[in-house]
Amino acid sequence: MNDVSTVDAIVIGSGAGGAAASYRLARAGLSVLLLEKGHRLPTDGTTLDIERVVHQGEFLSHEPWRDGRGRELIPEEHFNLGGKTKWYGAALLRHAPSEFEPEPGYGCGNGWPIGYADLAPYYEEIETLFDVRHFEPEADLERILARLRPASSGWRVTALPLALHRSIRDNPQEASHFDGFATVAGLKADSDNALLARLAGLSNLTIETGAEVIELLPAGAQTTRVGGVRLKDGTVRRAGIVLLAAGALHSPRLLERYLAQHNLTGSLPAAQLVGRRLKLHLLTALIAVSPTRKRDLIRKTVLLTHDAYPHSTVQPLGFDGELIGTLMPKWLPRKLASAVGRRAYGFFLQTEDGSHNDNRVIDGDDGSGGIPLLDYDADRTPASEAEHRRLIRGFRLALLQAGLPSVTRRIGPSGTAHACGTLPAGTSDTRGVVDSEGRVFGLESLYVVDGSVLPRSTRVNPSLTIFAWGLRVADHIAWRHSLSIDGAVDSRRAVGQTEVLP
Repeated sequence: MNDVSTVDAIVIGSGAGGAAASYRLARAGLSVLLLEKGHRLPTDGTTLDIERVVHQGEFLSHEPWRDGRGRELIPEEHFNLGGKTKWYGAALLRHAPSEFEPEPGYGCGNGWPIGYADLAPYYEEIETLFDVRHFEPEADLERILARLRPASSGWRVTALPLALHRSIRDNPQEASHFDGFATVAGLKADSDNALLARLAGLSNLTIETGAEVIELLPAGAQTTRVGGVRLKDGTVRRAGIVLLAAGALHSPRLLERYLAQHNLTGSLPAAQLVGRRLKLHLLTALIAVSPTRKRDLIRKTVLLTHDAYPHSTVQPLGFDGELIGTLMPKWLPRKLASAVGRRAYGFFLQTEDGSHNDNRVIDGDDGSGGIPLLDYDADRTPASEAEHRRLIRGFRLALLQAGLPSVTRRIGPSGTAHACGTLPAGTSDTRGVVDSEGRVFGLESLYVVDGSVLPRSTRVNPSLTIFAWGLRVADHIAWRHSLSIDGAVDSRRAVGQTEVLP
């Protein structure tokens, strides 16, 4: 595309939802401009280097925020092509049908405006595109599970669907560093190598990196129609539609600015929910210590559940001993922590958090560039906090009975890997910010395709649902576009939904 000022669609952000939507729209023949704030990651091995990735935090954002008490906070965000999906642990889990429904007694008063059946075909498509598979537990984990499996324990073990290449065990460096690191050999699927790379050579897709969007722009004098964006360098890009995919911390900030600048905050009911109902999951890292050295490579191969904790899951961390050592108490010298880590197994305890209007993101003091606010307090959702505490006690006791003492570290509000909910989908403009097709209520040409749309965080990782949502929203956009062009009514023909490129 030579003229990026007149594209059909601008997509802001290249993570799960942004890449999925770009993939579908470009395949449908729309001209797409994908804008990514960050750059492509290096392929020289530095993204697998624990010193540079973990200890130096070289690839993390250093943007300052403040918490609800006014203290400085640095959210653990990644700005690069592919977003967080380059760093995630590759676990692609479906939300259960019941998790699309409201559950007021648990603090989840609003369900989805769609049901499981609406996303099921998109779940399946992403699983195919990402070549999702199961791996058998390795020897060390199998010994731990054998002690947890007795019928009286109540713990159920199921295989974890992973977007890892079947040969990853042949590359120990990648196998022991896929969880929290970015692949160099392409052995972990992400939104870049599994979706965007399939579009290489298409003339109707342009990807710009280092392109930070700071402002949404109206379509002429019609402020209820978004028609473009302004970049940090002052450049303006125009499009028929705009899709927000900057993530649950950043998309609401852009929308909040737009509403404030064009005096729409008071006239659009959905504006009252922008940035609210932030969810992060209640997360705790647990380190189980034993006398023997652990030699498993992948580790993160199973999911554990228990009826006593219906909104919670446990999964092993895909961390090797050195990385587990970074989770040990800070007062331990690094060499000693690494030595203990080599004899330890890590687990990730995760509980769905409820929705609360006071858990929120605010752009800044003046709404136009001040230090942003991330105000999150797990005590505002007492049912989920109570279950998470019970989960920690129960799993620690089960491990202790299996001969494995443990230590835990609670992940605080800066741990934003699973951030969602700040622009929730709803059945009306008083119950959500976007409708069942991802369109912002009251703004006909603005859509949201990232995790901010999730009305519930559920008990599993959100990435598969975000990918699926991005595909589904893009299908609706492509269908509407086909109608406006030639009156076509066959949406599957318009978007090529059933075809998967090699």
